[in-house]
Amino acid sequence: MTSMTSQIFEPNGEGIQAAAAVLRRGGIVAFPTETVYGLGADAFNEEAVRRIYAVKGRPADNPSIVHIARASDIGLLTPAVAPDVVRLADAFWPGPLTMIVEKRPEVPGVTTGGLATVGVRLPDSDIARALIRAAGSPVAAPSANPSGRPSPTAAAHVLADFEGARPGAGLAPDAVLRGPDCRIGIESTVVDMTASPPAVLRPGYVTAYDLSNVLGVDVTDAREGGGEEGAAPKAPGMKYRHYAPEAEMLVIEGAREKVESEIGRLKTLNEGIGRRVGVMLFEEEAYMRAAHDFFARLRALDREGVDLILAGALPMADGLGFAVMNRMMKAAGYNIVKV
Repeated sequence: MTSMTSQIFEPNGEGIQAAAAVLRRGGIVAFPTETVYGLGADAFNEEAVRRIYAVKGRPADNPSIVHIARASDIGLLTPAVAPDVVRLADAFWPGPLTMIVEKRPEVPGVTTGGLATVGVRLPDSDIARALIRAAGSPVAAPSANPSGRPSPTAAAHVLADFEGARPGAGLAPDAVLRGPDCRIGIESTVVDMTASPPAVLRPGYVTAYDLSNVLGVDVTDAREGGGEEGAAPKAPGMKYRHYAPEAEMLVIEGAREKVESEIGRLKTLNEGIGRRVGVMLFEEEAYMRAAHDFFARLRALDREGVDLILAGALPMADGLGFAVMNRMMKAAGYNIVKV
């Protein structure tokens, strides 16, 4: 299936213990969560985390999210847990929510991109939590793909991304914990709990509306702005190109009938000059399906060798639709046609 020399473990007791042993000795393990596959290392092991950045080709100022096995483990990473953090943890953990909090001095700067804050998440995946518990330490884990590429939502995506790469050269994970396909399919919501009011820095399955309802304040929505220009990014994906397919990608935005008509016109035009064209058009209001399928569809179109991807925009009034569109626009390099 692949010439990648990483060890492959199954998500049973023996496989999880073997993968945890890799983490304890400073290795890197790709593992499933409910959002996307993560590329994990002991969050307190500076050299191991540096290897994650080398394997991904990830810029050093792009912080990693730290995954924990139980809510109380947040105390290992931050000196004080504010009441609002507890409220959100009670409401959304385990689940696809990352909270940015002040970090303890023991958390290495390489893990947090040099910031005084750390993003913490308790994943809603029995496999992920079992792995972290067995490892005995929080696990720093960005998505398990080369930086800039679509995030992996299946073990096969991880294996394909690192095919032919060798762990000893620092170009592949030491092990892959081969679990099920990811249930949600887009990365976690990131909310900055050091801001007042809290601010969503990366949209996801948990929306600003959901957070506001729990906290009783208007949480700043990611679509309202992304922080100060030139400031260090507090969350993954705020600064660098993300999710890009091999093909050129164009997003068509407007009323559904006009979008379908324009996609048809552009498809015919481009195929007439010999280009291979792929289409990505989700059913209206099928936001969960769009979130689940988006990255997998991008990867499938890459495998087909298309030259151009024409994608129909989703309505952004819905919070999850906005989260998918956040990824879609980044994947297209903000190449948008309005009709």
